[in-house]
Amino acid sequence: MWIGWIEFDILLGDVQSLKEKRSVVRPLIAEVKRRFDVSVAEVGDHDQYRRTRLGAGLVAADRAHIVEVLAAVERLVAGRPEIELLSARQRELHSED
Repeated sequence: MWIGWIEFDILLGDVQSLKEKRSVVRPLIAEVKRRFDVSVAEVGDHDQYRRTRLGAGLVAADRAHIVEVLAAVERLVAGRPEIELLSARQRELHSED
């Protein structure tokens, strides 16, 4: 069994409040979940309204599937015009490691 995850450090565009931040982050999380059937959550920078950290993870039988899905998730996030992707960190781990 393989476990994979990716963490994004994101700078939000013209956001002036936590309410506006939610209006950008929630649809992004929903789209990633819907398109790729992965677990996604806001995992950091909760109190900053122009920054967020999102994490996505999945479990699969083979590493190739993990790499393919996480790369597609990264392309989707990086392609959103209302945000700036500052960094992405990806890991894959075999259950016997």
